[in-house]
Amino acid sequence: MGTARNEGEGNKTADRNYREATKEFVESERGQQEIKNAGNVSPSEERDIQRAEEQAKQRAKEHDPEETRGGSNPGSSESRAGSSRN
Repeated sequence: MGTARNEGEGNKTADRNYREATKEFVESERGQQEIKNAGNVSPSEERDIQRAEEQAKQRAKEHDPEETRGGSNPGSSESRAGSSRN
């Protein structure tokens, strides 16, 4: 490829390479399988996720305003699943 040139912030070559690689992965058989299985976690993984989330909340300086709006259990996956913020 010759000498690499510094494109600085907003490197278009790196962006193009990333987008092409991502598209290839998503369209591949492995990518489709990973997408299909996304979010499927074991009970122990779910506990680890919950523990990490609680630790992060304890270190946070303040709560996310979205956590305190409406809903009786704002942090639950049920309230996030019904969100219209997609």
